[in-house]
Amino acid sequence: MSKATILKEIIEERRSIFPKDYTDTEISQEVLEEIVNSATFAPNHKRTKPWRFKIFKGEEKAQLAAEMQAIYKTVTPEQLFLEKKYNDIGFKINKANVVVSIVVNFSGMVPEWEEIAATSMAVQNMYLSCTANNIGCYWSSPKIVDELKDSLTIEENQKCLGLFYMGTV
Repeated sequence: MSKATILKEIIEERRSIFPKDYTDTEISQEVLEEIVNSATFAPNHKRTKPWRFKIFKGEEKAQLAAEMQAIYKTVTPEQLFLEKKYNDIGFKINKANVVVSIVVNFSGMVPEWEEIAATSMAVQNMYLSCTANNIGCYWSSPKIVDELKDSLTIEENQKCLGLFYMGTV
């Protein structure tokens, strides 16, 4: 099979697969490193490499779930608070084998939209690598990620664009 045929197949098979469909089988460290490394090959103007990823596994992932649930409870007016949404936040994070925060670093060297586009292309590379490795994944950008500045140690010139969930299917 030609490289072009294989690439076309991977692109056409790429889907968002949600944590409810993940199994309990762990993603190997080797495959995880391959997925995250694929992001670094995304095109980026002036080689700013604006993407910043933090990998959450195990206890750190459980802490992220608890923190996001607490943020949701704090920032949501009582009349709009939904117990189901609160529980879903914890479920999705805990059901995923790995959660990766997606942060863009604005260098000031190029327009901000270019840095966001480069970070998005890096995430697309992770999507395609997940597909090639039969790993389910999806990118979520809930508003409450704006409140994660402290746990993600986000600097003034950075913005969290969401979370990338991964799990075996």
